[in-house]
Amino acid sequence: MTTAQPIYLLSDATGETAEKMVMAALTQFRDKVVRIKRINNVRTKNQVYEALDEALAKRGLVVYTIVNRELAQLIHDECDSLGLINVDLLTPVLLKLAQYLGRSPKEMPGLFHGVDDAYFKRVEAIEFTVKHDDGQEPRNLHLAEIVLVGISRTSKTPLSIYLAHRGWKVANIPLVKGIDPPPQLFEVDPRRVVGLVVDPQRLAEVRAARLRNLGQDPRVAYADYEEIEEELTYARKIFRRHPWVVIDVSEKAVEETANEVLVKLNLK
Repeated sequence: MTTAQPIYLLSDATGETAEKMVMAALTQFRDKVVRIKRINNVRTKNQVYEALDEALAKRGLVVYTIVNRELAQLIHDECDSLGLINVDLLTPVLLKLAQYLGRSPKEMPGLFHGVDDAYFKRVEAIEFTVKHDDGQEPRNLHLAEIVLVGISRTSKTPLSIYLAHRGWKVANIPLVKGIDPPPQLFEVDPRRVVGLVVDPQRLAEVRAARLRNLGQDPRVAYADYEEIEEELTYARKIFRRHPWVVIDVSEKAVEETANEVLVKLNLK
């Protein structure tokens, strides 16, 4: 089985900025298995050393958003000496802004995320979405602001997380041929439900790549074109019986699909 490649996000605040940027970039590497660990409120050298010791043990990628120039430089220097690949997402922008605006940055952690209602709404949305991923807790579907429905590997989870980071409570329900969806799905306001479909050939390629990454045989039924067509036919039959929005996610980035979801549900 393929081991997930670790990415360590170091931040002197919430780490939300770093995670959003990394998640956006990862949409271009959907066939890779990664594990993101967010390390928040990094304000001291000892915290830096502890975080980098862990990253070194796992040979992880280090991504950081640190406004304090001294700490940011320490992370850069330590990573270089340890042979860790690292990305500073903030310092280059701060330096260019300082040059353009003619003044030094305040170097105050957390200025990007004022503790306001919008911030708490995002946090609540993310927590809800994680708890209701892949059909978990169907009894709470009525509390979701958006419900995504589709067969395996139609981008339900990454799309859910992306929308959650924009403040929407999202639940997603997998459709499995021969197994009835949870009855609570059909009690949800249909104006909040989105069915996801995809080109079968594209899906076969995505599933085969997923199996190869897991060290499994890509020729099994899960990645078989005809089997996938049957799954999509089953999904479309369910979609036709309900006045749900249906979106084709083929060859679309998560951001594009998310925008289409919000537009078609009249949430944008």
